[in-house]
Amino acid sequence: MTERIFEGLKVVDVASWIAGPVAATILADYGADVIKVESPGVGDGYRALAAMPGMPASPINYTWTMDARNKRSLTLNLKDARGREILSKLIAACDVYVTNQPMPMRRKFGLTFDDLKSLNPRMIYASLTAYGEQGPECDREGFDLVAYWARTGLMDLVRTGDAEPAQSLPGMGDHPSAVSLYASIVTALYRRERTGVGGEVHTSLLANGLWAASCVAQAKLVDADFSGWRNQTRIGMTRPLYRAADGRWLQFTMVRTPAEVEAMFATLGLGDLLHDPRFATPEMRMEHGVELVERMRRAIAMRPGADWIRRFHAAQVPASIMQTLDDLRDDPQLEINGMTRASASGPRRIITHPVNVTGTARSPIEPAPELGQHSIDILQELGYSKTDIESLRATGVV
Repeated sequence: MTERIFEGLKVVDVASWIAGPVAATILADYGADVIKVESPGVGDGYRALAAMPGMPASPINYTWTMDARNKRSLTLNLKDARGREILSKLIAACDVYVTNQPMPMRRKFGLTFDDLKSLNPRMIYASLTAYGEQGPECDREGFDLVAYWARTGLMDLVRTGDAEPAQSLPGMGDHPSAVSLYASIVTALYRRERTGVGGEVHTSLLANGLWAASCVAQAKLVDADFSGWRNQTRIGMTRPLYRAADGRWLQFTMVRTPAEVEAMFATLGLGDLLHDPRFATPEMRMEHGVELVERMRRAIAMRPGADWIRRFHAAQVPASIMQTLDDLRDDPQLEINGMTRASASGPRRIITHPVNVTGTARSPIEPAPELGQHSIDILQELGYSKTDIESLRATGVV
């Protein structure tokens, strides 16, 4: 089997929930030995997400299974100096240290980059925060539904007109932020290959949300004119969604060329509109957009969504149907392209990260660890005797 590119890499994951820990999960998928440090008796709060009220009910802890795979769990009470001493031994031997602990906690327990860098000058210290490392909000805690979604304007931008804003999905900002943190780690590892020196890398939920909104947010930063952004009297014909006879929603994407426009109207049975001066040019179609969209909506409401998609695809019109989770469950495109993978145990398929390196093997998907499952093994690897471990357990250090 092809060698996994991070075989032998040692990672200490002292993060919680999604964005920080999933960066370590990606490293684990490519062979790294990841030790996840959690509080005794409590563990990562993400362990409980799938069982929270309102989440889809299942006997499988599906979110934890998906995101915590291929790691070993060590419980440490970092409020106790002996717990921090054990962590220091892990840090001294690691390649990557991942944290999203609040800044005040890091300072209190001596776990900032400046505190730890002398222990291991080759270590990559990977920090995930809500609002960034500097400034008046650097100490604020936050989840992605606030720092990524609401704080950056994304929540406001995706709604139609003055409709009530919608909350983000759990993890919707965390998962892409995890990929950003992973990219930062890999960049620093490459720098270490060239210089022999580690260093600190960081990203934030705020930075990633701003990046996601950037095609429109950048316009605000150059004082662009937004008067037409939500102008309901001038509307492009491909901007709205269209509801088919069976309730499925259709979306047109970048219908630009004259041939595509002609094919779209012909497929809709509205070819005569191109001979109407109100709709003959792109400018006039925009000027009379409200009327044009209404005509298109009435036409699309006459047939089911799948029928329309077959017709549009045959006419080479870029149209798609709004997928539902039921559609995704049986979508062959996901498995064929490795977007879902078979697991060694537990769920038949698990959604995986989008980082792909052709010719590089991934680790088989192993079950996410039980809380403290590997504590004894890891402590023994660090040189602790059975008596030492029993004492640490009896006093609540592990």
